[in-house]
Amino acid sequence: MGQRTALFDRHVAAGARMVDFHGWDMPLHYGSQLEEHHAVRRDSGLFDVSHMTVVDVTGAAAEDWLRGLLAGDVARLEGAGHALYTAMLDDDGGVLDDLIVYRREAGWRLVVNSATREKDLAWMRKRCLPGVTLREREELSMLAVQGPEALARARPWLGAAAEGLGGCTPFHFVEDAGRFLARTGYTGEDGFEVILPHEAALQAWDALTAAGVVPAGLGARDTLRLEAGMNLYGQDMDESVTPLESAMAWTVAFDPPERTFIGRDALERQKANGVPQRLVGLVLEERGVLRRDQPVLLDGEVVGALTSGAFSPTLGRGIGLARIKSAAVGTDPLTVEVRGRQLPVRVVRPPFVRHGRSRID
Repeated sequence: MGQRTALFDRHVAAGARMVDFHGWDMPLHYGSQLEEHHAVRRDSGLFDVSHMTVVDVTGAAAEDWLRGLLAGDVARLEGAGHALYTAMLDDDGGVLDDLIVYRREAGWRLVVNSATREKDLAWMRKRCLPGVTLREREELSMLAVQGPEALARARPWLGAAAEGLGGCTPFHFVEDAGRFLARTGYTGEDGFEVILPHEAALQAWDALTAAGVVPAGLGARDTLRLEAGMNLYGQDMDESVTPLESAMAWTVAFDPPERTFIGRDALERQKANGVPQRLVGLVLEERGVLRRDQPVLLDGEVVGALTSGAFSPTLGRGIGLARIKSAAVGTDPLTVEVRGRQLPVRVVRPPFVRHGRSRID
């Protein structure tokens, strides 16, 4: 038996198929992964993401410490209510984790991946500075409400916070009555994520499902995030690759040049020498499904491999992310080996789907 979120009994009662996910018992689906995927694209879906790790950072030196710890520059967050997606790197520029950092009135909040929890916490504690306090918030749950009707469905539960949250643009947040409400998500749809105490999370789940928000599991979350072109840690990036090799260059702030951060020197060298490989989007031009680790070929020579792949329910075709040699980017035709056959693929720039609509044609 793995770790359980506060909502475990709710999942079981809803008929979820529970699976192990990095040591957590989590819902894969509640009967139909496909229906849950479409619910998020067309209306609204509700995800329990309480396995994620929430860490609050406070202290007089917190901002300076974060500016040296993260590839993105938190000094660009102008006041409370702003958030930033970025990465935490090792000395060689490898991606230890991707995360979101939020600037609050009295400190900062990080949300990092469950699979990297112990590694991340050990890394941060080892490099912590005097005047900085780290506090893991294990007493909190996290829900994601996603879809074009997410805010409308959640309005009765949101109450007075509905107007403030609705006025927020992506990567902004509000705090209301113990609820941390952020305009973030992992689906490419409108919506929000909320961090709140366990008991309040149970009440929120009941209220939101009663309002017609459809419970959705890990299966739909994966196909949704892939359609949205969002990386999955441990597949699309990890310590063996840099952000420049993972379509994450935009999360790195090289300006101002005097800011030093862990991994900067390695990234500067890679930029100067040429990035050897890049993460790209692929669309299968024939019937079939792309899967992780399938080889990508150019003129019969392997030039890379799929890091993520699936059949896109929204597009009705195979899509994937692949890391290929930089020299092969922009060449034609590339193929992917699928069950012994070399099938043609088209390189596209993710996202494949945004707000329910195709972005590849």
